[in-house]
Formats: sequence, C-alpha cells, structure tokens
Amino acid sequence: MRKFAVILYPDFSLQEITCLTSALTLWFGETIDFIASESKEYRSEEGLRVWPTKTVADSRITDYACVILPGTINPLPALFDETLICFLKSGRGTDVVFAAISSAPILLSKAGILDGRKFTSGYFMQMADTFPFVEKENFVHKAVVEDGNVITGIGMFFREFAQAVLRKFDYDIGENFMRDKPEEYTEEELTFYWSEEEYQEFLEELKSFD
Repeated sequence: MRKFAVILYPDFSLQEITCLTSALTLWFGETIDFIASESKEYRSEEGLRVWPTKTVADSRITDYACVILPGTINPLPALFDETLICFLKSGRGTDVVFAAISSAPILLSKAGILDGRKFTSGYFMQMADTFPFVEKENFVHKAVVEDGNVITGIGMFFREFAQAVLRKFDYDIGENFMRDKPEEYTEEELTFYWSEEEYQEFLEELKSFD
C-alpha cells in the first residue's frame, strides 16, 4: 500500500497542495501523514492552524512513496530547520518521489535532493544567488519539471503540479483534470444521487443525531 506525506513548516501554503491532496484522499482513498519537525501548532499562509499527525522523529522517509512539500511565503524557518533538512536528506538516493511546489524546491536543494537534477521553482531568483547549494544551471523556466523521482512546480500552476504527481503514480485522472467547463454540463449531469447503499449509510448515521 502506498503511503503519502505532506511536510509542514511555518507559513506553508494550503492552496498550492489541496488540489493534489484532495484528489489523493477523496478520489483515490489514500491516507496522508502530515509530518513536521516538532509536535506543535503550525499556521498556514491562509491562517489555518494545524498540528502534525507525526514528527520526523517518529517517521522514516523511505516508508513513503511520495513526500509533498508545499510552498511557503517565508522559506527561511524551514530552510534553517536542521531536523527537517536531515529528514529530507535521508531520502537521497532512494525511490521516494519528492514533489515540491513554489518556494519549496529550495529545501530540496539544501538537502541535496536536487543535485544534478533539472527543476523549477516559484521563489525569487535572488534567493538562488544567495545560497550556493542551489544549482542555478539546472533551473528550468517551466510550470512543472519532472526529473527522475523529483517533481517541482511553480505555485500558480498547482493543477498541473497535482496532475504530474498523480500521473507519476498512474492514477486515472482523465484528460481535463479539474478543468471542467460548467456550460458543458446538462441539468441531469449536475443533479447528484447517492447509491442505495450510500443512502442507507447516511440514514443510519442520521439516527445518531436524533
């Protein structure tokens, strides 16, 4: 069974990964562990306060098929979190798929995951000039770049990023992933019904609220 993980750090972006995480959990029934370096509250860019389900001390990166790194408006706290960086480093040379969007690829650069790999990112290019571990010669100016077991993307292309990750694992997402046009649907297609089994499950649960 595949296991997926999302890495949490201060000011992580929900918007850039929920297209992917919702498809994994709601469409394909996968479970996601939310891992951070400490067992404490983390606040997203959007202001949502969350607690990790696991810490890096309780986790082994090679237990996961895919490790997802959301972007962050301020990557410095994560970049200088040595516990987190060491956790990512433990995935070097393994089959773990790393999926990093927006500013998050800089964390993979510091961990050595991007050594010799083509990548993209949404961080300001002065950051690449500031940190010598960033291999600027491998930066590709594209929405999403896949090189081996590493997928990187720019934050505004979160759909394409999600699509690349899902297709990496051969999920059937069709040709127009989350790009349906409302005007192309009939009234019947926009009317939804449970199966009889699902409806009975709903009625049973409803009884618990009486």
